[in-house]
Amino acid sequence: MDQGTIVDIAQKSLLTIISVSAPMLLLSLIVGLAVSIFQATTQIQESTLTFIPKILAVFAAILLFGLWMLRTLSEFTLDIYGNINLYIR
Repeated sequence: MDQGTIVDIAQKSLLTIISVSAPMLLLSLIVGLAVSIFQATTQIQESTLTFIPKILAVFAAILLFGLWMLRTLSEFTLDIYGNINLYIR
């Protein structure tokens, strides 16, 4: 296996990881920003107030995007296994 193949596999892996984790991270970021604005306007400085909405947002993202994330990871895995004979040379 040459260096180009290794770089290609690594690039596909990182792109898959970023695309699969992006919905959860973005939704958590938006909820965290909304809670921070709420805390700033009401001057409630409870540190545990941010965790529950973020956890619920990530859970909702998993429910909404779970099938797509599973399909994306399955396609990547099948692509790797399908081309394994090219990789082990």
